[in-house]
Amino acid sequence: MKKHRALHHHHHHNHLHHHNHLPHGKNQAIVVQKSSSKLVVVAIAFSTFVFVITIYIPLCHPSINLISYSSIFLLQSNNSKPPLISNDYEYSYYNLPSTSSSSSSSSPSSSTQHKCNIFSGKWVPNPEGPYYNKSCWAIHDHVNCMKYGRHDSEFMKWRWKPDGDGCELPIFNPAHFLELVKGKSLAFVGDSVARNHVQSLICLLSIVEYPIDVSKTPDFNFKRWRYTSYNFTMATFWTPYLVKRRVSDSGLASLYLDEFDEEWTTEIEEFDYIILSAGHWFFRRAVFYEKGNIVGCHYCIPDINNATELGMFYGYRNALKTAFKAITNSKDYKGITYLRTFSPSHFENGLWNEGGNCVRTRPFRRNETELEGDNMEVYKTQLEEFWNAEREGRERGLKFRLLDTTQAMLLRPDGHPNSHGRWRQENLTSYNDCLHWCLPGPIDTWNDFLLEMMKNELHLRSAEEETDKNLHSND
Repeated sequence: MKKHRALHHHHHHNHLHHHNHLPHGKNQAIVVQKSSSKLVVVAIAFSTFVFVITIYIPLCHPSINLISYSSIFLLQSNNSKPPLISNDYEYSYYNLPSTSSSSSSSSPSSSTQHKCNIFSGKWVPNPEGPYYNKSCWAIHDHVNCMKYGRHDSEFMKWRWKPDGDGCELPIFNPAHFLELVKGKSLAFVGDSVARNHVQSLICLLSIVEYPIDVSKTPDFNFKRWRYTSYNFTMATFWTPYLVKRRVSDSGLASLYLDEFDEEWTTEIEEFDYIILSAGHWFFRRAVFYEKGNIVGCHYCIPDINNATELGMFYGYRNALKTAFKAITNSKDYKGITYLRTFSPSHFENGLWNEGGNCVRTRPFRRNETELEGDNMEVYKTQLEEFWNAEREGRERGLKFRLLDTTQAMLLRPDGHPNSHGRWRQENLTSYNDCLHWCLPGPIDTWNDFLLEMMKNELHLRSAEEETDKNLHSND
């Protein structure tokens, strides 16, 4: 079967006013690398400790590094490089029992260990979807597909099924989520796709409670909501480049690649969770600065910009480095940082500004599309910088997790608004939107991933505490 190849519409510098586009996906996720060093098994007589020790034996041996990424773990030797090609590694996911209510809980020993990766799988029919009302107030008009004339509804009736027998991704449980984040705070840091994610989460939680607006500013790009019954706060920080920027009237961006965007970096210390995501805007024209001086550009005009073409990957990689540095260098931030990987656009029949559209009505099968070219390079860049940040963060006691939405969303060309949405700026030229996601729609699955990772984080912490307790009792 001839594979669909995503159009590289981003190779034009005059991009759509509100976003850029890049498809992604392949089996990546967080992985378990086979360690070459032998594990020294600690003899413990109590059979009730077997499960804990099976998972946590690396904690007892300094020759092994345990990198815990929520739902998946990486055992990696000190000198090995971060994995990029997933097929070379062994996955191990500790699938937690799903809960039907917020009060449900389980001990570490009650879980079942499965070899699987929740981020690698396929879409299967789910006639029970969607899980919130299509009239949810948090849905913005540009992703309110049903309101603006989309007639098919099958795109709302699929769920993500991870590969492997016994591997499942439970549907989002709003009551359980709110119990887990009670008394905590979550920040979404990124572009308009991050905002799309927030809207999905608000709508899913609306079954239990609507939040109140506690924003510090009327600026649409910096919103805060509080769930009063749970003392839980969510916030959005719009930062399409993650670093300090200036954008001219003509749309040319000046990016200060080694300087923090203080609109979000000065706020992170008050949050328990950060979901970081960005990348689409780096395909636009930009001039790069370091130490206050021009060092190069992307899609610039050398005679006018007086700079050398360095390409978007130079800008993107260095912006990611700086964003991660802001987090790892923060004195008081002790939270968990999730890097949410790219979701793809699905423009067909032309570029985004040349009539490209997205009219498919079912998901792709995995053999019908692929990640390639610049888009693969963007994904690899993101993954490489994540691993570098994770390593440095771990040395400072910080946790980094990979929220890998790429493969799942690569397979969903049917989930975009296309022509069924309206932007607030009435004077803007209308283009089909094949980047953002209809609500309800496939993006709701991101919160299935997020909750499962949070559940596993709590599970790991409980098991770690039990292990520490047992170790001390045996001293």
